[in-house]
Amino acid sequence: MALVAHPPLPSLHRRRHHHRQQPLLVNRKTTSQRPKSYLSQTIPRTNNSTKYPLPLLQQITSLCQYKQNLPQALTLLQLQNGTLDSLQQKEVMGLLLQACGRHQDIETGRGVHQMVASSTLFHDDVVLNTRLITMYSMCGYPLDSRFVFDGLEKKNLFQWNAMISGYSRNQFYEDALRTFIKLVSETGFKPDNFTFPCVIKACGGVLDVGLGRGIHGMAVKLGLLGDVFVCNALITVYGKFGVVDETVKVFDFMSEKNLVSWNSMISVFSENGFSQESLGLFRKMIECEDSLVPDVASLVTILPVCAGEGDVQMGMVFHGLAVKLGLNQELKVKNALIDMYSKCGWLSHAGCLFNKDDDRNVVSWNVMIGGFSIHGDTWGTFDLLRKMQVEEREKADEVTILNVLPTCLEKSELLCLKELHGYSIRHGFHYDELVANAFVAAYAKCGSLCSAQLLFNGINTKTVSSWNALIGGYAQNGAPSKALECYNQMKTSGLEPDHFSVGSLILACSHLKSLHFGKEIHGYLLRNALETDPFIVISLLSLYIHCGKSDTARVLFEEMEDKSLVSWNALIAGYSQNGLPDEALLLFRQMLSDGTQPDEISINSVFGACSQLSALRLGKEAHCYALKAFLAEDVFVGCSIIDMYAKSGCIEQSQRVFDELKQKDVASWNAIIVGYGFHGYGKEALELFEKMQAFGQKPDVFTFVGILMSCSHSGLVEEGLKYFNQMQKLHGLTPKLEHYACVVDMLGRAGRLDESLRLINEMPEEPDAGIWSSLLSSCKTYNALDIGRKAAEKLLELEPQKAENYVLLSNLLAGSGKWDDVRRVRQRMKEIGLQKDAGRSWIELGGKVYSFLAGNNSFSGSKEIQNMWRRLEEKIRKIGYKPNTNSVLHDLGEDEKIEVLRGHSEKLAISLGLLRTSQGEMLRVNKNLRICVDCHNAAKLISKAVEREIVVRDNKRFHHFRNGFCSCRDYW
Repeated sequence: MALVAHPPLPSLHRRRHHHRQQPLLVNRKTTSQRPKSYLSQTIPRTNNSTKYPLPLLQQITSLCQYKQNLPQALTLLQLQNGTLDSLQQKEVMGLLLQACGRHQDIETGRGVHQMVASSTLFHDDVVLNTRLITMYSMCGYPLDSRFVFDGLEKKNLFQWNAMISGYSRNQFYEDALRTFIKLVSETGFKPDNFTFPCVIKACGGVLDVGLGRGIHGMAVKLGLLGDVFVCNALITVYGKFGVVDETVKVFDFMSEKNLVSWNSMISVFSENGFSQESLGLFRKMIECEDSLVPDVASLVTILPVCAGEGDVQMGMVFHGLAVKLGLNQELKVKNALIDMYSKCGWLSHAGCLFNKDDDRNVVSWNVMIGGFSIHGDTWGTFDLLRKMQVEEREKADEVTILNVLPTCLEKSELLCLKELHGYSIRHGFHYDELVANAFVAAYAKCGSLCSAQLLFNGINTKTVSSWNALIGGYAQNGAPSKALECYNQMKTSGLEPDHFSVGSLILACSHLKSLHFGKEIHGYLLRNALETDPFIVISLLSLYIHCGKSDTARVLFEEMEDKSLVSWNALIAGYSQNGLPDEALLLFRQMLSDGTQPDEISINSVFGACSQLSALRLGKEAHCYALKAFLAEDVFVGCSIIDMYAKSGCIEQSQRVFDELKQKDVASWNAIIVGYGFHGYGKEALELFEKMQAFGQKPDVFTFVGILMSCSHSGLVEEGLKYFNQMQKLHGLTPKLEHYACVVDMLGRAGRLDESLRLINEMPEEPDAGIWSSLLSSCKTYNALDIGRKAAEKLLELEPQKAENYVLLSNLLAGSGKWDDVRRVRQRMKEIGLQKDAGRSWIELGGKVYSFLAGNNSFSGSKEIQNMWRRLEEKIRKIGYKPNTNSVLHDLGEDEKIEVLRGHSEKLAISLGLLRTSQGEMLRVNKNLRICVDCHNAAKLISKAVEREIVVRDNKRFHHFRNGFCSCRDYW
């Protein structure tokens, strides 16, 4: 006879170890005390045991329906134990054990266990001991189940199955598998259709697909593959492994499919990204011969597919189906509908469902809060969170916190973030790894990197995910060097990076333009076979692009088997950003030929390339494409179009595009202000700035770059200084290097070089090469040799390998007649292998671009062009043209200098334009360097002599020549 010991005291036998004890937040009074009059009302006052057994069974059965009544049912059983025969006692104890498991009432269950164990009649009863094993596992105490199981002298298959099921139910997957192996190897029992579903689930829990296939094979040998429960378990586990092909084979092989089979297969397709297959299978399920009716699980499975696809119309179809089937009031279905509408951007519909009645749980609140969060509505997210807290029924949990945190992206949200953090600490959520990591990332995004580091330091067990949160926080928020330091610390701690860590490290290297360290990471990826991850490959593309290695990026791109739109966009943008606009446009055409449809990011890069080339015709074609593809309505695309027309010399068209924008945000105003400034229309830019504020738009740091640049190009020095002061005092914006660069340039152009140098010396930050270059250029204009030498010294310290800097110094010295010094500078350039960029101009005629180099007569029609220039020169000499030989900074005679001036590239481009265009047609010429004084004077007089408008874009600004005058008013 088996001996079953009494269950141990609760204090000695706890729940499974990975169930964290929740902190006690409030004192709760127990309400399970029984009324004194209860027994007198329900128990008949008689000693006749044959009259009342049926009512007693009914009473206990009724009490077992609710958890709070289970202790009363146990007391009733104990007091009336003698009135029932053995079969009835066994039936009542079995009923009560099932109810304890169902309601997870461990204390009452232990009471029943004591009754069973103390009874000589029942302590080795097969059914009751099986139900004890099941009860303990359902209550989350599998070790107690094992205690009962081990106490059995003889075990049948039901008890083995109950033990395996208990382990699997409580995620003790390895114990479940060990118990199964023991069953197969040490007993004569054959696993059945109840054994295999639990074992298959355990294979999924240990993530061992090979073991799962082995169990699958065993089920086939035992002839159990025809069992619907076994097949359903296989479908679920293969889906979890992502082995969709094998899942489909199992599903198709099934001779009998129940609703669970269809739901499981739909779920597998959904979870593995086969959205259309999910929808198609749902349709087949409805149309199949079995006439299956979708249930709650069906709808809860299919609605997230609509959410993932953003297909609200299909979601509405399933909403209608739910109403037709009467399932729309089921809380799980209602939550799934709210989630679908939220993720599809239909927050008003989601809100109507949410507010329709008070039947809500914490999941309802979480999906609604998540909807606001996904769409970046910070105010709506926190407002809903506060309403949730006001209601007493449901309180925020870890999922709520994780849904809210993504909205904390700006410094302005730091206070709300701290509030949220305090709430999490009070409720013990900060012990959750996901929550702690999310707070680290949120603090970094809100600009509080110190808080992020402190929070990270407080995490007891730092996982790779914890390090990823900190490394990503530093890499994405302006501290790439710290990101690399953290990576080294992570390696020292013994943890290896995953693809998320590597992605953040590549980003840090991109910001630092650290090609050396970036190559080290690339090598690590190759050694560890991580380079096939599409996200990693695109990050590497971005790294090489940022480091100016477009050719390497192209090699990586061509090696990609599946070129996504993101990869195309990355390389097109890279070419555009690295000054290779022609390659960007060629790649865009290739993308279209390959059948990849561009998005807003693609077309933005195309407009950027057109802007660099000043390719007006191509820009117009791209604008037409954007209109046809409905991309032009995007705010950022609109800004790019404004910028493209402005940089192609059509500021009027920029204004028209701006006026047609339905929504004008700060970026739109910035684009048009910068456009006017680039063309030298400073007063118009300032008028737009005032109008922008009148419309309620708050200027940002980029607005003031445009304003200061406009003032600089238009000679509005006092106005520029006024706005520079207002920037900090009135608008609370801290000037950055680019703002100081604009003011230095503005003062320098006006000849106020001492003030310009004083501002540089008083700057809170170290001036960069651009600031010193601007000052040196102004010194050349005003022959300020002393200040120029100081600027040149600083400039060459910062950028000793840039030819342009030596050319600026050489021009300054040549302008002051210091030819010996000029020769020394040029000699130095030769020694370090630098060469001056030749002056190059180009003009677009009939869709073709013609390019000219200064002094190069190799152009096919060069003789005709030279003759054209001589005829033009004769005309303009008659109205006042005199060659300005000071523009030739070489030690040559006057006649030789005049010949050099005749070969300047912009003169050749203008001559060709006049030869190839009709009378009155505007000419648009581009130049890679600053237009010289002689060419500027000549262009003004040519515009008058031929009665044409000539637009020249040099590397600083636009010049509109009309009737002998220039838009810059000779101030450039």
